[in-house]
Amino acid sequence: MKIIAIANQKGGVGKTTTAVNLGCALAEEGLRVLLIDLDPQGNATSSFGMQELEGESLYEPLLGGISIAEKILPTRLPRMFIVPADLDLAGAEVEIARMDNHLTRLTATLAPLRSDETFDFVLLDCPPSLGILMTNALAAADELLTPIQCEYFALEGLVKIDRVIEQVRNSGANDDLAITGIVMTMFDSRTNLSTQVVADVREHFAERVYETVIPRTVRLSEAPSFGKSILEYDTNGTGARAYRALAAEFIKRHPAP
Repeated sequence: MKIIAIANQKGGVGKTTTAVNLGCALAEEGLRVLLIDLDPQGNATSSFGMQELEGESLYEPLLGGISIAEKILPTRLPRMFIVPADLDLAGAEVEIARMDNHLTRLTATLAPLRSDETFDFVLLDCPPSLGILMTNALAAADELLTPIQCEYFALEGLVKIDRVIEQVRNSGANDDLAITGIVMTMFDSRTNLSTQVVADVREHFAERVYETVIPRTVRLSEAPSFGKSILEYDTNGTGARAYRALAAEFIKRHPAP
């Protein structure tokens, strides 16, 4: 089992869109996937139409009250599971900060999943901030996948998250953490800027940048409002094809055991 944090401290870069649709595409390929929504706003949870659930978040497991197994719920898609988010997670930020092991609470919470190998991949959808929940995700993850919007400040965002990674390493919480994958999102083929940003990121980060580029499409933006992944909402559209291609590339980089 591998734990992949999908994180970028900048909002609006397609982070949750990537977490949800990559997860669904991997499940479609026969892999067992658990998506953990760590954002109190619960956008990943809404993408499955499960926003009405309350008290089902990672709040209690993070504080040591119960096992994470009690919070794992099936989605309507085969092999795709979720731990939803709710506003209680915002309170967890404050309570975890008071604990001695505040950087490794999530690591301890996920430990039972590592031992029983129920899932092939656990995807952590991180909040767009540099708070306790995001740093816990980085401390618990085997790898970091970073979605980057094809806009001017893309490289600046990568520099900032690189600093956070260095801080997590220096704390001793996760010595091996690194950005192993970068996904370019919201690509607009009509603009020279998108093409130039992709070229610049590839120049700086080489093989860490996925070949698959996620386009900017209206359908991708619409899908969450219907409580569906793009694979369900527009199964043969450009967005769905892009995320299936991303999943295929992801599998090549992460051969299943």
